[in-house]
Amino acid sequence: MAHNISPKVASARAKVASLARSRREHDPELVDARRDLAAANIAAAIRKNLAAAPPLTRGQLNELHAVLNSAASQ
Repeated sequence: MAHNISPKVASARAKVASLARSRREHDPELVDARRDLAAANIAAAIRKNLAAAPPLTRGQLNELHAVLNSAASQ
């Protein structure tokens, strides 16, 4: 089964794979690349789910915005 991977996810995944071959687990550049991959995956999942969902209300969008903001402050 083919998976549609966004270009951002593919690029971030490739960077992690490349760095992981030559860097230690806690190398700052590898840690940053893994964080970027996680963010790309989350963004892709949000886009996929929004595309499949009926239009959201302003209140629902505000709730999602609050979830993202709370994650940023942790």
